[in-house]
Amino acid sequence: MKIPSHQLTMTVLMTPDKTNFFGNVHGGDVLKLLDQVAYACASRYAGRHVVTLSVDQVTFKQPIHVGELLTFLASVNYTGTSSIEVGVKVIAENILTKVVRHVNSCFLTMVAMDENRQPTAVPKFIPVTSDEVRRYEAALIRREMRKELEKKFSDIRRLNNKS
Repeated sequence: MKIPSHQLTMTVLMTPDKTNFFGNVHGGDVLKLLDQVAYACASRYAGRHVVTLSVDQVTFKQPIHVGELLTFLASVNYTGTSSIEVGVKVIAENILTKVVRHVNSCFLTMVAMDENRQPTAVPKFIPVTSDEVRRYEAALIRREMRKELEKKFSDIRRLNNKS
């Protein structure tokens, strides 16, 4: 089975070295894996190394337990000139009971870099399926929200610099 270049799936067993003080998988370990899968998906799509620009809407819906398999379903949702939004859905599976849960979702924006470590153009993403179109349209809204949020943070910084 050939997975399209704009999608990537990664599965990782959650081991005891990843636990927090409550005995669940540490959120920081999940964040690192999210970044790695987004990197793999975006760099594969762009044919270039990428760097992380932002991580949006990380939502830990449920705890993740040691011994579960985590499957990361990554997909390019949108491309700008040099940026790529990757959506990642995380599914936890108890390998003994076969119970499957949606435990996390987020969106990472990656930027493709050239040999001189400068942003470089990426192939335009053209959604084809109804799911891709839905994700693309949602990504456009998130992009506008990020711009609005950055403007508000800029206003706050300007106010803080006056004091």
